[in-house]
Amino acid sequence: MNKGAIRTHFKELLNRSDITDSLADTFISQSITRIERTLRIPPMERRQAITIDAQVSHVVVPNDLLEMIDVYYAFTVLSRIPLHEMLSMKDVGETGTPRHFSIQGENLLLYPEPTVGTLTISYYGEFTAMTSDSDENALAKTASDIIIYGALGYAADYYLDERAQTFDGKFGQMMTEIQEQANEAEQSGGLMIMRPTQTYTDY
Repeated sequence: MNKGAIRTHFKELLNRSDITDSLADTFISQSITRIERTLRIPPMERRQAITIDAQVSHVVVPNDLLEMIDVYYAFTVLSRIPLHEMLSMKDVGETGTPRHFSIQGENLLLYPEPTVGTLTISYYGEFTAMTSDSDENALAKTASDIIIYGALGYAADYYLDERAQTFDGKFGQMMTEIQEQANEAEQSGGLMIMRPTQTYTDY
């Protein structure tokens, strides 16, 4: 379901004459942000490879990063350590294959500091932004109902709508179902196929 269709169905379920497209888009955006804070499923997995050809002390983390999964250099998986330990190690100074990393703001600090090779960052990232009505990202394609009910919850708070608890309850149920589906697929080694968690019911 593309952005325009999501907005249309959201407005139909909310059933208010004073909701503008601009305000509806705000609630939809808030819903997606809320989903991204909690949900961790395969369509959110990203990988970024960085080629290193000179000594570096850090690299910039991906701008859509939500949560780190793994960082590895060649065939070595790096362990994450507290920032104060990393800074203490860097005072000593060492180059070679990195074994540890820490995150400081937008930077991923490495130790030892590599001079050549490939660093790969595996992480959970934001869904692709939907700017035009025809846009459809991975979440909207397979779980648009979660976006809609999250948006309905924000709208209900805004309008002091008595359906707020119902909307939020449906949203929470859908989030739990899709996360459990992802967890089960990972544990079984199967491929996850996201399906709509519920059919729509007008109020």
